[in-house]
Amino acid sequence: MTRKYIDCREFPSEMNCTVAISADSDSELLEAAVQHAVSVHHHTDSPELRAQISQLFHEGSPPVASPRAA
Repeated sequence: MTRKYIDCREFPSEMNCTVAISADSDSELLEAAVQHAVSVHHHTDSPELRAQISQLFHEGSPPVASPRAA
């Protein structure tokens, strides 16, 4: 099992969110990312949102430097 992550710094937002979330399982990462998207970014939890988020997972751990700076 490979650790996976999703990084808000990859996506421009009004709040310039700098949260990166990682987990050992896709299901755990998806739940945490959906909770973040709903509570912080005011998205609606839906099958479409979950599908979109799961497509943004990366293997490994989030980089220390912002991916946008690259």
